Amino acid sequence: MPAVETAAVHQRMKAMAGVARLPLRAGLWSAVTGSVMGQGTGNSIDFQDQRPYLPGDDPRHINWQAYARTGHYTMKLYRQEVTPRVDLIFDFSRSMFLTEAKALRAWELAYFCMESALRLGASLKLHLLRDKAREMPLEQALAYDWPEAEGHEGRDFATLLESLPLRAGSLRVLLSDLLFETAPEHLTSSLASGRGRAVVMAPFCRDESQPDWVGNLEFENVETTARDKRRVEREVLDRYLQAYATHFMLWREQCTRRGLYFARVASEPDFLAALRGEAVAAGAVELI
Repeated sequence: MPAVETAAVHQRMKAMAGVARLPLRAGLWSAVTGSVMGQGTGNSIDFQDQRPYLPGDDPRHINWQAYARTGHYTMKLYRQEVTPRVDLIFDFSRSMFLTEAKALRAWELAYFCMESALRLGASLKLHLLRDKAREMPLEQALAYDWPEAEGHEGRDFATLLESLPLRAGSLRVLLSDLLFETAPEHLTSSLASGRGRAVVMAPFCRDESQPDWVGNLEFENVETTARDKRRVEREVLDRYLQAYATHFMLWREQCTRRGLYFARVASEPDFLAALRGEAVAAGAVELI
């Protein structure tokens, strides 16, 4: 795959996480004490409700203004603060690194998601989808000790995703170009399981979205490296473009149906401009 200086990418994305972030502030979370709003009551500074005083309650939270008016003790309730769980799923197949621009965008998205989650104090786990699904220690990823990308010819991504130990109630972030045959309804079902929320971000490049094929060409399967000579007429290219558009339309429809965030992220613009293209409007990324 094209060589990318991942350490430099990481430092840029660490700074970018101060400008944009994953949608972790949205919604209610169930987890251990932390910095994001939870479902219950707790000790944050955000007032939520009040209730009658009960023996054993912390007197620091008595609503003394209400007592002065009514003569009855009531308790101020504050929003609970929790640590959300983030399961980052990185499609590590060769097509993700098809061109230098796409490879760079894939690494940028990976490190942006990691740094965004860490900045918000999330409990982060990283999963790689390769020949099989496996968890990668976060320390290894932050030390830039990545394995080689592998082909996915004939791989059932739904089965791979189902094998992941995704945590209940976590935010699942799938980074994948989605260039495989597995039907989107099977993967979106797994992403939404266990009270999970999900973000699907799909990097793409012009070489795949707007190819200039014409005449006698030699194609190479990026996953298997097999070569095939073909003559491409205009109607063949038109069928490819239609199938490509339909594929992502189905992904968008299934994500909408499941209540998942979905955004395609172009490889050619600078990173923030690429996020503004779809991800910000779709709610997959928030600007700070």
